[in-house]
Amino acid sequence: MDDLENYLDPHYIQRSNWLRAAVLGANDGILSTASLAIGVAAASDMREPIVLATLAGLVAGALSMAAGEYVSVSSQTDVEKADIAREKQELEEMPEFELERLTDIYVERGLSRETASQVAKELTAHDALGAHVRDELGINEISQARPIQAALASGGAFTVGGILPLLVAVFAPLKEMEYLLYIFAIIFLILLGAVAAKAGGSGILKAILRITFWGTVAMGLTAAVGYLFGATIG
Repeated sequence: MDDLENYLDPHYIQRSNWLRAAVLGANDGILSTASLAIGVAAASDMREPIVLATLAGLVAGALSMAAGEYVSVSSQTDVEKADIAREKQELEEMPEFELERLTDIYVERGLSRETASQVAKELTAHDALGAHVRDELGINEISQARPIQAALASGGAFTVGGILPLLVAVFAPLKEMEYLLYIFAIIFLILLGAVAAKAGGSGILKAILRITFWGTVAMGLTAAVGYLFGATIG
């Protein structure tokens, strides 16, 4: 029964669009807000500037991530629409050439010329544009850009990730603030790496090591900047 359920589960690649945006958003939320808080904590002996900077970074970062993801994925959508429109025009102007191109694609994928030609003819008769969009342009339901989905996943994940360091900044003892921010940020990143690896079907240890290493580097450099400009924030 378990084998049947696993067989019926969606493939991991079907999660790639929202998973990429969500992991990027959560990682950036944890890392950027924690790094900002650590940098301010390294230069301040008061809680208010740390909390205010972290909250401002959280709000600005979430909006920036959502807007940036929407704009970038919308650009991809525009490219896809332009290519589809061009393909539609080519099918109207030179259908024989397009049929031959489709046949060549199937030959390159391992079919004999005779079989490839028959497949190309049948798919063209069924849905010519759909066949070329899928097999020539490589656009399908899984890979197709979805700007709103990406923006919501990225902005929402950033907010969730950013709230965690904010809670540490609000409740942690001031004297140990900098170290606790770092420790909890690493814990949050480890959990994120494990969840992302599980959702994406990849190795958990590799994901954790990757996300922890780069998180440590980013927070360490930010803390160094805070110490470098270590004038007390009043």
